[in-house]
Amino acid sequence: MRSFAVFLGLIAFALVAIAALGYPAWLLSQSLGLDFRFARVASRIGTLALLVGFVLVARRLKVADRASLGYGLPAGRFVAETARAIVLGVLLMLPVLITMVLLGMRELRADFALDAIGWLKLVGMGLVTGLAVALIEETFLRGAMQTAITRESGAPMAIALTSLVYAATHFFSRFRIEAADVNAGSGLDMLAATLNSFAHPLEIADAFLCLTAVGVMLGVVRSLTGNIAACIGLHAGWVAVIFVVRKTSERDPAGPAYWLMSDYDGFIGWMVLAWTFVIGWALWWWYGKRKWGHS
Repeated sequence: MRSFAVFLGLIAFALVAIAALGYPAWLLSQSLGLDFRFARVASRIGTLALLVGFVLVARRLKVADRASLGYGLPAGRFVAETARAIVLGVLLMLPVLITMVLLGMRELRADFALDAIGWLKLVGMGLVTGLAVALIEETFLRGAMQTAITRESGAPMAIALTSLVYAATHFFSRFRIEAADVNAGSGLDMLAATLNSFAHPLEIADAFLCLTAVGVMLGVVRSLTGNIAACIGLHAGWVAVIFVVRKTSERDPAGPAYWLMSDYDGFIGWMVLAWTFVIGWALWWWYGKRKWGHS
């Protein structure tokens, strides 16, 4: 469990950086005329600190090589596998979207109106966002962290621990504060607000369990494929779909199935959690078949 402790230490280091450097970094962005939200700037500081810390310990943990990070495939095959997984990820989200429509869980925004070019731009933005998020999270979690823990404690333990960390870290991006209220203590306020959400576990149980299940699915795919190409593609596809859905529709508070969506983002929740069992089986069958077919 030494590797897990090291990665928790890296996350703690990133949180300290958010508390200490979030405000100065936000002031710098404002002086440059960049109207970024405080939480966005602070989160980027945390990501940068995590990257710096990881570079310093990667060799000690023996995860500094391409294969350990999940990039062992030749570049061409890696890109092709990622592209196929993006398509697969989008297709696997279709049952979720159909369920939302049938249960009246979301409705189109009143001001929604896009032509073909607008749709292309929206989908493009979703894919870019999805790939950016997936590259960072999958490299750190399913790449380095899962590899290191697997070597020490086995794949099941590695998948379980990385999935819990994956779910927990998502709640640090939920902090909101108006620009006029930002001050030197806003970094600490951001951490306190996030930790406070864990003090009321029943309020976040639907989102936390759903994110954990998603983490397990991605961890299993990493274990089956031996790399993170498919993990990046699936993750990017799912984020892209959620991005487009949230931009074009909103939760229907009068809908009978409103409670099946979490307040976390108005998309994941009990309904999506139920579908993860079906999606997880599909991924196990698809990537397991390919692995066993080549063994």
